[in-house]
Amino acid sequence: MLIGTAGHIDHGKTTLVRALTGVDTDRLPEEKKRGITIELGYAYAPLPAVAGEPAGVLAFIDVPGHEKFVPTMLTGAAGIDFALLVVAADDGVMPQTREHLAILQILGVARGAVAITKCDRVDASRIAAVEAEVQALLARTALAGVPVFAVAAGVGERFQLDALRDHLVATARGDAVQAPPPGVGFRLAVDRHFAVAGAGTVVTGTAYAGRVRVGERLVLARGDGFVREVRVRGLHVNNRAADEGCAGQRCAVNLAGVEHREVERGDWLCVPALARPSDRVDLRLSLLAEAPRTLGQWSAVSLHHAAGQAQARLALLDGALEAGGLAPGGSALVQAVLDRPILACWGDRVVIRDAAGRVTLGGGRVLDPFPPARHRRRPARLALLAALENNDPAQRLGALLAAAPYGLDAAELAAAHNLDAHAWLAALRAGAVQRVDTARGAQLFDPAVWAALGERVLSRLAAHHEQFADEPGVERERLRRMALPQLAAPTFLALLEALLGEGRLARAGSAWHLPGHTVELSPAERERADGLLERLGEGSFDPPWVRDLAAATGFAEADVRRLLRQLAARGETFQVVRDLFYPAATVAVLVAIAAELAAADEGGRIRAAAFRDRIGGGRKRAIQILEFFDRVGYTRRVGEGNQRADLLRGEPPVAAAC
Repeated sequence: MLIGTAGHIDHGKTTLVRALTGVDTDRLPEEKKRGITIELGYAYAPLPAVAGEPAGVLAFIDVPGHEKFVPTMLTGAAGIDFALLVVAADDGVMPQTREHLAILQILGVARGAVAITKCDRVDASRIAAVEAEVQALLARTALAGVPVFAVAAGVGERFQLDALRDHLVATARGDAVQAPPPGVGFRLAVDRHFAVAGAGTVVTGTAYAGRVRVGERLVLARGDGFVREVRVRGLHVNNRAADEGCAGQRCAVNLAGVEHREVERGDWLCVPALARPSDRVDLRLSLLAEAPRTLGQWSAVSLHHAAGQAQARLALLDGALEAGGLAPGGSALVQAVLDRPILACWGDRVVIRDAAGRVTLGGGRVLDPFPPARHRRRPARLALLAALENNDPAQRLGALLAAAPYGLDAAELAAAHNLDAHAWLAALRAGAVQRVDTARGAQLFDPAVWAALGERVLSRLAAHHEQFADEPGVERERLRRMALPQLAAPTFLALLEALLGEGRLARAGSAWHLPGHTVELSPAERERADGLLERLGEGSFDPPWVRDLAAATGFAEADVRRLLRQLAARGETFQVVRDLFYPAATVAVLVAIAAELAAADEGGRIRAAAFRDRIGGGRKRAIQILEFFDRVGYTRRVGEGNQRADLLRGEPPVAAAC
């Protein structure tokens, strides 16, 4: 069990820890000289041996009580699960008593005990008065009703130091039989780092989630992009050599792969998937009732997260904006826009202080560590944030999927919520998630959303077939731009292939079309078509127009035009401009020329003049062919006038001729 002290300066926190553990946590010369705690101190006491009980340790983090060192107190308190609030009997409740208690509430610490210290200096009536004062202070908090012990270091027989120790031991034994939360990636917030002769870099901190083992490979990361792959060379858990550490424990990790001077307080030791920084986070933020002011739109604050901090501006997202700001005692959804990125996960607690870092204003919980910068106040977005306040991972996942019209990146989702593949697989087996695997990774969709995307593609194709009955279909990238431009190209291809597998979509070469969009020719039509294709092929890059074909064959222009359009619907010809058709074989040669010119140009550009020279025609015909390539999605036009050119952008209408 990880116990954190809290309380005003000179109320005896360090002395109490020394009485409970025998360890003096003030280790710095300046602390000895001034008689106050400046840095975090650590002490460990083994639990008494009991047959049949797992061995355990009482781990203490002793925090400074001076108001100037509240940020250091925040670093220590961020990872504790049990608070030991210390109040001196001679002073009673003081300013930092109240501030530290407020911080414990913001951080969600709901278990604890109170030690009224220096009881040997006052009489019984004063002890009773201070106890009543403390009970009244705690009455409106999660620590209401916790036991209160009157103690005096060194005189345990007269007071309740032994009773306090027994209470801590009993509580720790209850924790020891509870397994840490399974199935999450390891995260440790670094609060100390140093070098050990013969061993190298050592980082210490509280494990927030997951497990770590000797020999495991992790990353040391921070929000500014610093990432080092490291190996766990050695491990101490709660001041004992160990092979494994887990969530809720104090870990000292000997790392190979990083120099001591590269490490900073606030870094994270974690699995690689969690090393995703974000420069904005969406929060449920609550202000303390005693906060000195209302927070308006874009108020500047200091945001404390785990062992680090950043300056932030707060964008109010819900009714607090219309109300003129977030008033003391109020709660609101906000987006914190940070001056430097942090590594956060859903559920992480943050503390908000004023921009100068002098006053604690409030705090809250991270709902989305990767929120959008735009449309953050739309009703659908606010409804999603409300759903993210649910503690049940399955319900959060369901709400996220239902609100994601273009799916969710599985890796980002796992990083945001620190859930592993087992959670997704469980949902998949229940049929609640449509998983799409692409070269870029897995995408997750609500099955109804996935089905709706498919229907949109089919309806858009049907409209296109009705308007352009002579075209065989639509090239993939062009179809994506027509139907679902917001969907990533690999995911769109997976959607098309799923529809193809279901028989609801067909493909002719690079053209995707509905299964019913086909043209069958009679034997007589086939014979005429072969004759037309032969004449078009003989024309090479300058095939005859419809009127010329009609004159040469003796057929009516309307019949020639109709038959060529039927061939186009079959993918055997392509209409470049009205009444000018190219056979597929010639188009394949033109595709190869365009690709060759693009590869030869430093900027990948296809110049009309160069294309004209290669096909041996006029500039007008070269531009007509390039515009056809633009239309079917093979190229994209850029520039004007003499700077006009085309860039390759998608699949060709037919495969290039070798």
